[in-house]
Amino acid sequence: MRELRTWGAAHPGAVDIGLALVVQAAMTMPFVVPRGPELEPATWSAYGLTTLTVVPLVWRRRAPMAVLLAILATSALYKLAVEGPGQPLPYTGLVSVYTIAVLAPPWQRLVTAGLMVVAVPASVWLNTQSVRELTFSLFVFGAAYVFGRLTDARQRAQRVEAERAAARERARIAREMHDILSHAVSLMVVQAEAGPVAVRAAPERAEAAFEAISETGREAMVQLRQMLGLLREGGEAAAPREPQPDLADLPVLLERVRAGGLAVGYATEGGVRALPAATGASVYRIVQEALTNVVKHARARTVDVRLAHAGGVLRVTVTDDGRGPQGGPGGHGLVGIRERAAAHGGTAETGPGPDGRGFEVRVLLPVGEGKG
Repeated sequence: MRELRTWGAAHPGAVDIGLALVVQAAMTMPFVVPRGPELEPATWSAYGLTTLTVVPLVWRRRAPMAVLLAILATSALYKLAVEGPGQPLPYTGLVSVYTIAVLAPPWQRLVTAGLMVVAVPASVWLNTQSVRELTFSLFVFGAAYVFGRLTDARQRAQRVEAERAAARERARIAREMHDILSHAVSLMVVQAEAGPVAVRAAPERAEAAFEAISETGREAMVQLRQMLGLLREGGEAAAPREPQPDLADLPVLLERVRAGGLAVGYATEGGVRALPAATGASVYRIVQEALTNVVKHARARTVDVRLAHAGGVLRVTVTDDGRGPQGGPGGHGLVGIRERAAAHGGTAETGPGPDGRGFEVRVLLPVGEGKG
């Protein structure tokens, strides 16, 4: 059903032609069903005029008000000029009223209501002069209008939700870009500052530092191209969408931080379990942001990263021996960590490390029992 709606949205002209053909089939039925001898025979001229009332539906989206007027005119001509079979329902009028209720501006909807107040009683008077038919006709036209307004409300709600989803996606991409740039620039600055000292004291360490700067910059560029590709419109211009980083990429991240001179420990408890792609990417970004804060603000010598799986919960802990909470920022980095944890139904806390020394980031994420 979703694929059909998508195709219909992409080919509105084909949908309108198909709808006109369906209505034409319904309008044809009284002409093919045998008529009693007391009734006038169905003629080709009557059938041709019936078809003329259907043809305007092909343009119902482009000019809904003009289509309604054309249908009213041809329907009146059919009733006044020929002795043709009647229809159980005013199909073309109902489709036209529904379309105006969905697509037309308020003034056209108001004009349509006025026309129906005049046209429906006039049609009933020309046909049967029955109160029952008048009541039924007013009901079905009112229902067509109400269904049209409900459809318009649903479409508006879907557009609003799509815009909100797009805004959330843009915010997510902006957060990803912040993480990438902040982490890469912080490591490059630290490594560049250590370079001149290493050149004099240990040339081999200087060479490793410069290589780390180059590798960090290249990886940041690759990830930024990926993020910018997601923001582009149009399939031809979009960059290849490579998989987001996950737990398997953490050792590479930690090695890059070690290259800047920070001693990084890494341990897991409870076995390594596969996580959904979105959760794995968030864990990677949480650790990345926590390490970036350590590099930028903590003046630490060591940092420990620990992942513990227990009871369907993943505990992520990043602890350093730096200046402690008074030196830790409350800016975008820690806010981003809390947002990522909340997005997966988890929590994030920050504060002093063990025995009140250093700084610690503690994140709890529900991940299910999974498989070890």
